[in-house]
Amino acid sequence: MISKGCEQCAKGGKMVLFVYGYCDQRDCFYCPLGENRKNVTDVYANERLVESDEDVLEEARRMDALGTSITGGEPQEALDRTCHYLSLLKEEFGEDHHTHLYTGITGGRENMRRLSEAGLDEIRFHPPYEQWGDLHGTEWEEILYIAREEGLTPAFEIPGIRAEEEFLEFLDEGAADFCNVNEFEMSQGNYRRMQEQGFELKEGHMSAVDGSREEILKVMGDHEKVYFCTSVFKDAAQHRRRLKRMARNVRREFDEVTDDGTLVYGKTYADPERFEELGVPEEFYTVKSNHVEVAWWLLEEMIEEGDLEEGEIVEQYPSYDGQVVERTPLA
Repeated sequence: MISKGCEQCAKGGKMVLFVYGYCDQRDCFYCPLGENRKNVTDVYANERLVESDEDVLEEARRMDALGTSITGGEPQEALDRTCHYLSLLKEEFGEDHHTHLYTGITGGRENMRRLSEAGLDEIRFHPPYEQWGDLHGTEWEEILYIAREEGLTPAFEIPGIRAEEEFLEFLDEGAADFCNVNEFEMSQGNYRRMQEQGFELKEGHMSAVDGSREEILKVMGDHEKVYFCTSVFKDAAQHRRRLKRMARNVRREFDEVTDDGTLVYGKTYADPERFEELGVPEEFYTVKSNHVEVAWWLLEEMIEEGDLEEGEIVEQYPSYDGQVVERTPLA
């Protein structure tokens, strides 16, 4: 089973709103947050540092977001801020803008009520790893029913450390609507701690951890309400599709969109007047403060024919930070 939030994510249509970098409950050895996100109070909409509400809305428009996932740190520890952004997004984009939130604490009825009133649709609980298998009869069981009573869709989202049948019991009892299991991964933020715990990368993979996937799929994978999200799918499908959505919106007439969702164009420091002299149509280039950006194929042709001396082909992400992937010199 795949939830509505996951359907949108699979299409690349979910904006990621990072609202708070602190998590006071515990320091999980597998926490993937990098140094720029861990223990900060900054807000990020996808890769964009948020300085105003308009930044959030603009980033959502930039990718034609179908919905938003709220993450951290711990979003419930910045509840006023979290509720503010939920209300902002619902007011701007309407009730169909689906929202889900990841949380590692229960929060209680008042939090569930406030989140629901602010516009949250789906809440995904991640109980402490040490308690897996002993969650029945605790606040973790109770909060599932409370969340539903307050109008939220309750679910689990857990890292694929090991198979745990108790989550299947919660699904069969109707307490949780679904359980997402994310393939266990190493990142820059947790690599050292993961190695100290004895985990290693799977051979031939950039981030997937060697080990538990087969057991999890054997024990939990056949349940209709369990979805196993692989690291390959997250990178090759979700991330790439989100980039493509952005690229289609922000591309200029002369930008080429690649299969990976990046933008390709030419760059040269030639005199802009040279383009006028050569009769290059205005839609094929744009003049920046100290350089000219132009259709890459046109720049290549102009250099080959001796009309210009040099330049480069630039490939970059369509995201707000415009990170450059590759530069290819032309001369």
